[in-house]
Amino acid sequence: MPRNFGQVSRRRFVAGAAGSGAAIVAPAVFTGARAADELKMATFFPLSGPAALFGPTGTACTRLAVDEINAAGGIGGRKVTIVPADGGAPPAEAAKAAIRLMLRDKVELVVGSHNSAVREAIVAALKGKIPYVYTPLYEGGECNPNVYVTADTPQQQVQPSITWLARTLGAKTYYLIGNDYVWPRKTNEQAKKYIAEAGGSVVGEEYVPLGAPNKFEDAVTRIKAKNPDLVVITLVGGDNVNFNRTFAGFGLDKSIKRISYLLEELTLLGIGDKSSNGLYSAMSYFVNEKSEANAKFKASFAKAFAPKPPPLSMLGVDSYSGVYCAKALIEKAGGTGDAGRLMAASNALRYRTATGTAVMTNRHVVKDMFLAECKGTSFEIVETFKAVAHGQACS
Repeated sequence: MPRNFGQVSRRRFVAGAAGSGAAIVAPAVFTGARAADELKMATFFPLSGPAALFGPTGTACTRLAVDEINAAGGIGGRKVTIVPADGGAPPAEAAKAAIRLMLRDKVELVVGSHNSAVREAIVAALKGKIPYVYTPLYEGGECNPNVYVTADTPQQQVQPSITWLARTLGAKTYYLIGNDYVWPRKTNEQAKKYIAEAGGSVVGEEYVPLGAPNKFEDAVTRIKAKNPDLVVITLVGGDNVNFNRTFAGFGLDKSIKRISYLLEELTLLGIGDKSSNGLYSAMSYFVNEKSEANAKFKASFAKAFAPKPPPLSMLGVDSYSGVYCAKALIEKAGGTGDAGRLMAASNALRYRTATGTAVMTNRHVVKDMFLAECKGTSFEIVETFKAVAHGQACS
């Protein structure tokens, strides 16, 4: 997950296929008193800091998944209990919390949707002793033992969307702009490869600090001078909002298309309907996705948290899928105590998501991806890419 969502205010947002060589795991058998007790699951969602806007949705989606699972008998006959922690805390504090939860509170599982720095800290703290399911989109490359990543990878977001935009819009020249840290830079490493494969060329590339104080006039001026066919945006949160508002303010939305790789419903509300013309996003979830599974999920969510459920977006709904991934993994492995058996069980693992069924290979997920065009402050899905490979090679 990107490191930071920037400084757009809570008020502004709220207003507006199995791989080859898969290991064979014997059917799980849960026996003894342990099968009847509770299974403690720690959650790390941003409860503070600039990403705290997404905490309520993640918390609610997790609660919905756990309630559904418990109503159906739990995980291996064990009722799940949620033990929350703050994924918005500094990495060192998150690591201390993870150790405390594992040793004192005896949690057997962690599900987290938070930034990559916190992920790395939690991974180091847990040392593979209990399974850790990491859910938000990220830069790829997480292969530590007993870590299971349900996130969108650059290979899933960028490759199919760039190929489609090059073919459909005739895009040949590209300008890359992102924040200056690992997620944008690693994503753009992949983007440049896919742009070249699509017959395009990069005419400009720049990175700005997170929370940039300017309103991007200089960057937009440079983009205007280059006049690319497509701008590839890996800005986050407030920077994403400010850039797109400035871009449209210069009138460039009338002639230059854009795609943003961290653009979901709440960020789009911040950008506003006057600044979203010609803007695209690519993710594995949009609220407007029209499958029967998503309709059922949204209805269940609305009912569970009536009369005022938190707003849905990819960052939050990812945790719903993460809990179901954990359930499938633990039941296939027969428990939480054997990291080797869990990792073997993850191959060809199938589990429920808000939009259907996903398949895990190499501890990442083969999934359907969606390319959406902004229509005011809503998304219209224009293309679905089925069973997109994640491009990761974890053993």
